[in-house]
Amino acid sequence: MINPENVQVRIIASPQNWIEGWAIEQLKKTAELPHMKQAVGMPDLHPGKGNPIGAAFITEGVFYPYLVGNDVGCGMGLWTTNLQSRKIKLARWVNKLTDLDGAWDGNISAWLEKYHLQSSDHDRSLGTIGGGNHFAELQKVESIKDEVAFNALGIDKDYLFLLVHSGSRGRGEAILRSHTEQYGALGLSENSEAAKRYLNEHNQALLWAKANRGLIAHRFLEALGSEGECIIDVNHNTVTPIRINNLSYWLHRKGASPADEGIIMIPGSRGTFSYLVKPIGEQHENAYSLAHGAGRKWKRSDTKGNLSQRFKIENLIKTALGSRVICEDKDLIYEEAPQAYKNIDIVIQDMVDAGLLEVIAVFRPVITYKTRRRA
Repeated sequence: MINPENVQVRIIASPQNWIEGWAIEQLKKTAELPHMKQAVGMPDLHPGKGNPIGAAFITEGVFYPYLVGNDVGCGMGLWTTNLQSRKIKLARWVNKLTDLDGAWDGNISAWLEKYHLQSSDHDRSLGTIGGGNHFAELQKVESIKDEVAFNALGIDKDYLFLLVHSGSRGRGEAILRSHTEQYGALGLSENSEAAKRYLNEHNQALLWAKANRGLIAHRFLEALGSEGECIIDVNHNTVTPIRINNLSYWLHRKGASPADEGIIMIPGSRGTFSYLVKPIGEQHENAYSLAHGAGRKWKRSDTKGNLSQRFKIENLIKTALGSRVICEDKDLIYEEAPQAYKNIDIVIQDMVDAGLLEVIAVFRPVITYKTRRRA
């Protein structure tokens, strides 16, 4: 629990997990910010631009937009499909998944209305995945660990699923830029007009990010002649009010999944398994948050040099698990290789051993879509 007299700093990681020293230093430095009460590094903790990724922070009276970062509302959504897992048409589907990077030619206004949003300057990117570690991945159930919890979701293991990782695209970037131009890295007093403005923009970006993931799923599944239903959609770049012991605080998540919104999906890197998990326990010591993925092991700038002498591009579009990767950006294919990430099995086990979650099911990748754009 939060001690009002001291800042709690904790890293949830076993000796088998590797946490870069610079990420630990960033976590400790961020914990020194005024009004900070708790700083927690998840098992996927790794260095970011000034502040670590894979972390959650709790403050009192003040919150820090720059801790949320430039991709407000980045998160994960999971969709059912009507594609049967015993009838996978891998080569045909790979060929059909084209032109998901360009502007959608459908009715943007109607799509936004479904999410109670109005048009903005960023709508041309609605329904696009974006760069970095964002993706849309078709998956199949590898194994079920908790039959009761799995069946309670009303889903069928004999059909494929679609996991989408994306956020608010340029909208979140514009929100952060506007804030930092005026306030830099300073926090905002919770009752100030600036705080109210930021929170309004932040909350709109959360809706936009959800609409974006929904449209990505629609475009992906439509290309394969399928329909789908969203069963999970959570954000992992947010700042939200939270009450603890009848006191009000602000919970910042920077690459951290919510542990207080029910069942979530935690993916590995492309070419590794993903985990459907159920948060358990009180979740106080981990700031009501969990890992959002495997976490980077290598810097992007180092990855191509580390791998290009060992792997040709054609070696990276087929994974060890038999899945295909669609990524025609010659730098990104290396930057997002599974070797650049930590072991997702260890990340998950660290949280199991800490009593934070139980695994419901394990999912195997089938097709991971990054981009068709050629470098």
